[in-house]
Amino acid sequence: MKVYLIIPFLILLLHHALYAQVIARYEVRAGNLKRMNSIVYAPMKDSTDERLLRMEEVTNGKRIPVPVTIHNDSVSWMLSGVTNAGATRRYELKKTRTPLAAMPDMRVNDYAGAIILQQNDRKILQYNHATVEPPAGTDTLYRRNAFIHPLWAPNGAVLTNIFPNAGHRHHMGIWNPWTHTYFEGRETDFWNIQKKDGKVRFRKMLTTTIGGQWCGFTAEQDHVALLKDGREKTALHEIWDIRAYRATDNASRRLWDFTSIFTCATDSGITLMQYRYGGGFGLRTTAAFTAQTSQVLTSEGKTRKDADSTRARWVKISGTTPEGKAGMLIMNHPQNYDSPEPLRVWPEDMEGGELMFNFTPTRMKAWRLNNSNVYTLKYRILVFAGDITVEEADALWADYAQPPVVVRLP
Repeated sequence: MKVYLIIPFLILLLHHALYAQVIARYEVRAGNLKRMNSIVYAPMKDSTDERLLRMEEVTNGKRIPVPVTIHNDSVSWMLSGVTNAGATRRYELKKTRTPLAAMPDMRVNDYAGAIILQQNDRKILQYNHATVEPPAGTDTLYRRNAFIHPLWAPNGAVLTNIFPNAGHRHHMGIWNPWTHTYFEGRETDFWNIQKKDGKVRFRKMLTTTIGGQWCGFTAEQDHVALLKDGREKTALHEIWDIRAYRATDNASRRLWDFTSIFTCATDSGITLMQYRYGGGFGLRTTAAFTAQTSQVLTSEGKTRKDADSTRARWVKISGTTPEGKAGMLIMNHPQNYDSPEPLRVWPEDMEGGELMFNFTPTRMKAWRLNNSNVYTLKYRILVFAGDITVEEADALWADYAQPPVVVRLP
């Protein structure tokens, strides 16, 4: 073979080798917990088009493809199935030659002012960034954006409710306004908007992320004080980071993460005063969940009858819907302010037995927020069809609080 034929051949081999190379190896260690479908994140320093990246689990001489999502400088995937305590699993991230042709399973769609997270065509949750009008005949001051509704269970049941009745038009699915605050010499309520003290408003969409493992978005919203002279002043900037993961257990369960990151908008800061509810994770459940059709259980064994004003690592809310039994497990992170967080749980005689729930970190003590600091509250939610056991709930919270250790190998 002549030299001028050998050189192109070698270049071609080199080209193929380059795009088949392993660019990162990871070892995931379960530690002392038995884990089920754990979610992990690992650093990824390579600036590569994510459509060219493939993850494989290397086990028993086999290579098993693993869906991933690339976000900023990290790669995320799921330890599918059971990972026993003390076990180690190994993964390789490769750069391939051919980009993905199909859209990833975990998708983000914008429908007329609402961001909807989906797995293929199955809807997961909806974030409303356009203003939603209240029911006809209701004061227009209840117009609202910057909230999640609907939240769908895996069986299609809607688990949230908005504008529920004349007494609580301000309840908006999943929302996070602070109720009893002290801002620049005045008590300001961002929750009860009918008081015309303040309101939470969507400001702008920052990012959307799609992938094989999770989809999500970050959105900026403001806590706006309505001053007596008619002016407005922003007290808090808040970013919601929402991530929904692939369904598991024959599509009967799904995890998603809710992270609130907030900073003061003025040099004076703000005090979140001690109060029985407000801020944190606020939830108005579907009208199908009543005292007769639903159940509340906390990590400490409390029920709806005695959970209010107690603390919990997790709270399970489940019940009967037109689509069948469904519910959610809401976990607060141990790094949250005054964690395990206190609870606000409506008593059974409220509004025909309907339910409002709130993880409220300021129920027991005030929280002073100073300018230039960044504050974070994190929650993980499992939505499920059917039911889950206490043992499963404990295991899910433990996995959230103490995730597996990911080591990038040389």
